[in-house]
Amino acid sequence: MNKKQKVLIYVIFGILWIFGTDFLVAQMHSDMQVYIVLQQVKGFFFLLLTTFFIYYVFVKKEENETVKAEKEKLEVLINSMVDFVNFKDGQGRWTQANEFALKLFQIDHVDYVGKKDSELGAYSPFYKEAFEYCEISDEEAWKIGKVSRCIEQIPIPDGGMKTFDTIKIPLFHKDGSRKELVVMGRDITEQVNAERQLEESRQNYKSLFEYNPELVYIVNNQGQAIELNPMFQTLTGYDPNEFIGKSILPIISNEHKRETKVAFLNILNEKKSCVNKEVTIIRKDGDKRILQCTAVPTVINNQVVGAIGYAKDITKAKETEERLRKTEKLSVVGELAASVAHEIRNPLTSIKGFIQFMQVNDGKQNFYYGIMLDELERINQISSELLALGKPREVQFETCDINSIFESVMWLLESQANLYSVEIEYNKDENLPLIECEPNQLKQLFINIIKNSIEADSTKIKIDVGLQGDQLHVNIKDDGNGIDDERIQRLGEPFYSSKEKGTGLGLTVSYKIIQSHHGKIQFESELNQGTSVTIILPARPL
Repeated sequence: MNKKQKVLIYVIFGILWIFGTDFLVAQMHSDMQVYIVLQQVKGFFFLLLTTFFIYYVFVKKEENETVKAEKEKLEVLINSMVDFVNFKDGQGRWTQANEFALKLFQIDHVDYVGKKDSELGAYSPFYKEAFEYCEISDEEAWKIGKVSRCIEQIPIPDGGMKTFDTIKIPLFHKDGSRKELVVMGRDITEQVNAERQLEESRQNYKSLFEYNPELVYIVNNQGQAIELNPMFQTLTGYDPNEFIGKSILPIISNEHKRETKVAFLNILNEKKSCVNKEVTIIRKDGDKRILQCTAVPTVINNQVVGAIGYAKDITKAKETEERLRKTEKLSVVGELAASVAHEIRNPLTSIKGFIQFMQVNDGKQNFYYGIMLDELERINQISSELLALGKPREVQFETCDINSIFESVMWLLESQANLYSVEIEYNKDENLPLIECEPNQLKQLFINIIKNSIEADSTKIKIDVGLQGDQLHVNIKDDGNGIDDERIQRLGEPFYSSKEKGTGLGLTVSYKIIQSHHGKIQFESELNQGTSVTIILPARPL
């Protein structure tokens, strides 16, 4: 019925009321006062009836239509949501739910209004336990008495699980009794799975980073360390936390600092560049290590924000490579040396014999004959060194006392030390263990080292021998001219010598002796401050 029809009915009703009531009052033959009272009562009832008519026909109708419209809007709203929405009364009976919730629990074919969760479980056997749990969970929400939030997992028929972030809102009457419970749940299954995968990825990254046998580092675009794995401390001796947020350039040797900076700038400017460099670092204890460093840019949102890389300690590999290079060089030089020495010695013997014969028969020229014989002897010594280098004899080890070896060395060098006015101090230790060695070769080794110290303008040479673990350390320290860094790098190379009359074979032979005895030799020196030579040899257990 439209508004026009309602107005027409109202007009007709009004006319009938006026004429009908007037006719009834006229038939009552009452006096004027009673007539006036009846007219007033009639008007009051007309106003009352008109008010009820207008309220129920127009106002109430509009209110009902508004409520209906709002209800429809709410229904459209909750059905369009990707979350499940459920309304329950104070007794836990379902009053409204969206289609998502009905399909989720497989009750979209059920008239759910007025039923509790336990009752709805009978219509969906698969979710029977889930419905029973909902009643327990709802009761907890009522006890909390305010908005509560929890993570709930609901099984699905394919064997998987759906995870919901559930919010429960309990509403109460003014007297505190339960009015309504609003339940909303957002499906966060994909988010949870993504977070789990992210966590697994993070754990994998953490394992790869922390337990990597090589040093792994991450730096920002300012060159400051962001992350350093535990191998940083193993290789450098520094705690990684000491360099987080700082540059690692201070531990890089001066000779490689500039090229390290250039390489880092190349990474920042060329997004796909990969840098592979050998870098020398200085450990906390002062030792040097050679690292093979590889780095690539860290790119986020197409912007280079830093670099990530790893470093491998190749110090031993480089030492081995250098030993092999020297060994190969010695092998070639040795073959040549042996051939030359053999060819020299035969005519050398004849020349020496003739000069000695002439010296006996011509006493007037003894001075010149002596010079020639001295020079021939020097040539003979060079030939001997060449033969020792080219055709080393098989080493026959025997058990020896290092003190006895040094007594012989000191006796042999006493006259030369006196000639150069050099004091040799040997600190003898009677408790040193015996060693397995070839004594004559060790004598030659010590003589070569001490002679170098004597000829280096030294005034005092100090020799200390001590035991460190299962190794014997022989330290020969002088206060002579010293050796610069460039020369130290080349010590032991055949025919390399800084002496005017040196052959460069003394230290070469010494290195071979050290190698045959499975030992090590180390040099520390400063110009005009002297040189310290440490010889390390295996020792027998005490």
